[in-house]
Amino acid sequence: SKRFCYLFAIRSFKISGVALCALPTPKMTENGLGHREKVLNMNTMNPNVKRVEYAVRGPIVQRAVQIEKELKEGVKKPFSEVIKANIGDAHAMGQKPITFFRQVVALCAYPDLLEDNKFPDDAKNRARRILQSCGGGSLGAYSASTGIEVIRQDVARYIEKRDGGIPSNPDNIYLSTGASDAIVTMLKLLTSGEGKTRSGVMISIPQYPLYSAALAELAAVQISYYLDEDKCWGLDVSELRRAVEAAREHCKPRALCIINPGNPTGQVQSRQCIEDVIRFAAEERLFLMADEVYQDNVYAEGCQFHSFKKVLFEMGPEYSNTVELASFHSTSKCYMGECGFRGGYMEVINMDPQVKLQLTKLVSVRLCPPIPGQVLLDLVVNPPRPDEPSYATFIKERTANLEILAEKAKLTEQIFNTVSGIRCNPVQGAMYTFPRLTLPEKAIAAEKGQAPDMFYCMKLLEETGICLVPGSGFGQRDGTHHFRMTILPATEKLKIVLENIRAFHKRFTEEFS
Repeated sequence: SKRFCYLFAIRSFKISGVALCALPTPKMTENGLGHREKVLNMNTMNPNVKRVEYAVRGPIVQRAVQIEKELKEGVKKPFSEVIKANIGDAHAMGQKPITFFRQVVALCAYPDLLEDNKFPDDAKNRARRILQSCGGGSLGAYSASTGIEVIRQDVARYIEKRDGGIPSNPDNIYLSTGASDAIVTMLKLLTSGEGKTRSGVMISIPQYPLYSAALAELAAVQISYYLDEDKCWGLDVSELRRAVEAAREHCKPRALCIINPGNPTGQVQSRQCIEDVIRFAAEERLFLMADEVYQDNVYAEGCQFHSFKKVLFEMGPEYSNTVELASFHSTSKCYMGECGFRGGYMEVINMDPQVKLQLTKLVSVRLCPPIPGQVLLDLVVNPPRPDEPSYATFIKERTANLEILAEKAKLTEQIFNTVSGIRCNPVQGAMYTFPRLTLPEKAIAAEKGQAPDMFYCMKLLEETGICLVPGSGFGQRDGTHHFRMTILPATEKLKIVLENIRAFHKRFTEEFS
């Protein structure tokens, strides 16, 4: 328009030596009309979303991605690659898929391969059974919202075998898009009330940020209870009581979340601890959520995984008939590491029948979990049997993956504990370590407005290319500093990572002392 050209012209000149920069330039849209405020902006968007934080993929990781691009563009760095030790992504760290799992998935995705003699008969039989349960015999068809029926039956049989014969009803099994999807769904059901009647959900500190993020999005109240670092991140019921009593002043405690084996802390709960937690939940009338996605990842001598369901039923009808429980498992961890398939399940116990109908309605809104993820889950819960041709290879691969993880768990603890200023508890299970850092006062005060362990991890990334997650992203006791690191890198690379962190910590301490 003429007016726009005029404004542009006078902004390009100076009158009496003064630039006319203060003159506003109207924002133009493609059709030439003036600027119109966005319907969805920071003031009109859901305020709960702005409160969501997820440290595992937070600022450190975003900077790591930028650095990777810089390296590809030829920017000189004191390292040649970025090592992302921030997330439990086994295959991204080089772990090989389980052969049988991928064979069956390939056969299901492309059934013409069923005529190929390269595939063993048990893989073909498994693929045919699954495809017969799919609409039109294709993975491209929707399934029931709760998941393919034969797979839910297989999950129930797996749980029964795992728990020594305690019955599992397929109607209580809900397949999901990884365990995370099922966890968030349960939190949605548990969230209600306003003001002091808002639902409160107890989560461990340190915690996996999925829980705090979901509670923020749902406007529920986070009730923090602290794990005891000096007792290998143990859980004490007296701490649960402290947390729940304090919370009653501002919310209605409704649920208790447990991660076992622990993330980010790697502890494995004893049977006695689980019994104590169940009694506490019964006394306080809390819904129990048991996140058990690392149930095969137990390394430390004397430690053993006990499912909450098994312990609950072995405690007798006083508890097994009353305590409400949802337990979760996934294809993403353990020896499988199949994160990208997004397979998982939830089993619910003692749920109110009317609420269960609402749960089924809620999952139906999203139609169904990904079918390839359901297939992968079926293979996890129904692997090759001893009389089948794929059994020997499966056991060899499964055992090797778990043994290597156990070796790396021990190696990580040993090396970190040789570093002055780093204290590492035994990695009893899962696939992470959460060491405590002793930082100089100058480093703690170096970056105002930034958590000291965030400053530490960012500096580590810039100098070494190693990407970790600061402990502040998981929660920690005031005055303490940590980082979470996965033990998943290949053994030789893990040794390099640990040595580089040791050297960096020495330099960092000297620089800020």
